[in-house]
Amino acid sequence: MGKIVISSNVTLDGVVQDPDGEEGFARGGWFHQFVAGKDLEDWVARETREALNAEALLLGGRSSEWFAARMLARDGADLRVSPEWANRVRSMPKYIVSSTLEDPRWNNATVLDGDVVQEISELKRKVDGEILVYGSYRLVRTLMEQSLADELRLVVFPVVLGTGLRIFDETSDRTPLRLVDTRKMGEGLVFHTYEFVRGQRL
Repeated sequence: MGKIVISSNVTLDGVVQDPDGEEGFARGGWFHQFVAGKDLEDWVARETREALNAEALLLGGRSSEWFAARMLARDGADLRVSPEWANRVRSMPKYIVSSTLEDPRWNNATVLDGDVVQEISELKRKVDGEILVYGSYRLVRTLMEQSLADELRLVVFPVVLGTGLRIFDETSDRTPLRLVDTRKMGEGLVFHTYEFVRGQRL
């Protein structure tokens, strides 16, 4: 049985938009501004362990294109990640939720273009292990709304942007989670792990 894990970098006020500053958001680029030295070393180590332990990636169409544009023509050093992480992400099976994408740029991708709940439920039955979700914030909301997500992992950056797309924008109801772990990373990052609590919509 697969376990869907949402993994995200967020600012202290929950913004996830444009971490690398390449999307034109006025307050983008916050990742590079606040990750260096020991922070970057610990971040890379955590990301690498997570990817090596996962069995598949689940992405929305836009996030799939975002990662493909950065991953397929660049190496790990350029991306500020380890070569092991980059190679694992490239080689891992990918499932892309999109009703419009016909030709994904990855050579190991399956497009899920039918009923989202049914197809992802079937994916969880088929994959034995962790299914990582990077980015894909509209998809993330669907996973939470439909009780398909199992775990949430957040790396919190020490900055408040005050505006921008947040991971929990526009949820239809409150969703309880249980704190599993929290730890400091480097000198300024904090890593939180939560489990989604089933059957307790508030």
